Amino acid sequence: MNNSVEMPVLGYGVYQVDPAECERCVLDAISVGYRSIDTAQAYHNEEGVGNAIEKCGVTRSELFITTKVWISNAGYEKAKASISESLKKLKTDYIDLLLIHQPFNDYYGTYRP
Repeated sequence: MNNSVEMPVLGYGVYQVDPAECERCVLDAISVGYRSIDTAQAYHNEEGVGNAIEKCGVTRSELFITTKVWISNAGYEKAKASISESLKKLKTDYIDLLLIHQPFNDYYGTYRP
């Protein structure tokens, strides 16, 4: 990336992965070598990704986790609260790449540091 952070070229996305199956799917993906996992608040499966991160046996620093702030969480205060919730569900203290899922409403407030 342009800030010297290295992102794996190939990643595993969990869009439309059933929350009940997500943990197993992500564990399988990590076991065969995937190190980039892409989820989102709107996918409703961040907890499964978090469980897999916790159980996989790969150090967190070797994984690249992406999630996205959903449109209903736009604006500074809502985004801040939803990011905290994502961190809790993902069982991590940082997210490698955080995206705004749909740039509508107060996306300037959502982006504000």
